Amino acid sequence: MTTRVASRVPGDVGRVLSAVEEAAQGSKLWCAAAVAMAWLGGRRGRKAAVTGLAAVAVAQLLANGLGKQLADRPRPPREWIPHDEVDDRPDSSSFPSGHTAAAVAFTAAVARSWPQAGGVCAVPAAMVAVERVQSGAHHPSDVVTGAAVGLAGAWLVRRAPRLRLRRRRRARALPG
Repeated sequence: MTTRVASRVPGDVGRVLSAVEEAAQGSKLWCAAAVAMAWLGGRRGRKAAVTGLAAVAVAQLLANGLGKQLADRPRPPREWIPHDEVDDRPDSSSFPSGHTAAAVAFTAAVARSWPQAGGVCAVPAAMVAVERVQSGAHHPSDVVTGAAVGLAGAWLVRRAPRLRLRRRRRARALPG
C-alpha cells in the first residue's frame, strides 16, 4: 500500500502535499491557524485556538514522547519509494505519525468549538496524512494510528475542564 500511494500521486500534487507538510513541520501551520482564528473569530475563535493548540501539545506528547519511544519501528524501505523525497525523512521511529497526530488533534479540537473552522482545517490535515505515506516517511498504519492519537488528544483536552469542574463540585458538596 505504501508503494502504491507513493507511486500514484502525480508530481504536481506531491509538491503541493510536500509544501503543506513543510508548513505543518513543528506545528507552524497549526500555530498560524490558531493566530488567525483568535484574531478573526472573536470569543469562539479564541476558544477554538486555545483548545486546538492544547490538543496538539497532548497529541505530540502521546505520539512523539510516548509512542515513538515504545515502538521502534523502521521507516518504509527506500526501495519502496519511487522518488527522491525518501531522502528527506527523519531517522526516528516511524510509529506513530506525529505529524498526523498533531494535524488531527488540532482539527478535531477546533471542530468542536467552531465547526466551520474545523472543516477548513480538515483539508490540510488530510493532506499531511497522505503526504506522510506518499513521501515514504510512514507506513499507512503509522498514519492511521497517528490519527487515532490525535483524536485521543482532542478528546482528553475536551474532557479535562469537565473533570476539574466535577472535582470542585464534589469538594463543595462534601461536609467540611
